[in-house]
Order: sequence, then C-alpha cells, then structure tokens
Amino acid sequence: MPDQQLFEYAVIRLVPRVEREEFLNLGVVVFCKKQNYLGVKFIIDKTKINAFAPAIEIDCVEDSLNSLLKISRADKDGGPIAKLDTAGRFRWLTATKSTILQTSKIHPGLSEDPAATLEKLFDKLVL
Repeated sequence: MPDQQLFEYAVIRLVPRVEREEFLNLGVVVFCKKQNYLGVKFIIDKTKINAFAPAIEIDCVEDSLNSLLKISRADKDGGPIAKLDTAGRFRWLTATKSTILQTSKIHPGLSEDPAATLEKLFDKLVL
C-alpha cells in the first residue's frame, strides 16, 4: 500500500459582495509538500455565475482564475509569483485577500495521490 502523505487544500470562491458573506465555489487548490505537488482546478459556469451575481464581469473572473492556474504551474507567463517555490506559490494562492476571488481556510488531509485528491475534492466541493 502506498504511503499516505499530508496534503493541504483550499476552495476558490467567488465573493461578489464581501459584506453579504455569500460565495460560490469555483475551484480547488491542492498542495502536497512531500511530492512537490501543486494543483488548481476550476470551472466557469456562466449560467450559475450570472444567476448568483449578474453584475460580475465573467471575463475578468476567468482571466484571474487563469492567472492562478499559471502561478500554480510555475508558468513563465505567471509573473513573479510563479517563480516562487511550490510552497511559496501555494501560500500566495491561499493568502487572505479582499478581492472577489478568495480562498477558504486551508484544510489538511492524507492522500496517496494528490492529483486524484484534487479531482475528488473538485467533484465534491464545486460541482
């Protein structure tokens, strides 16, 4: 049986009006230090977003989410944050922000396969 390893995750949320404390889960970030794994998965469901927050500019949300993906992959187009080590990129992605895209608190778990865990969490928490 493969080793269970510690991983951490946070949910990416659309928070159009912070004062109302309402949000829509759009994605998940998973980090496993031991495997040097950082994964981001999200979905842009325009119908759901328009129903939840009709004033939101979906293209801007999509651009921001794609930036998070580039940072997670250490893509050269991801800017200076994408140049950080894996743990640094995860910490930046999950840092407290006051923008319309925020992450939940960080949650720990154990997993043999963090990529498969990302898929399971995405299915359970977003879809």
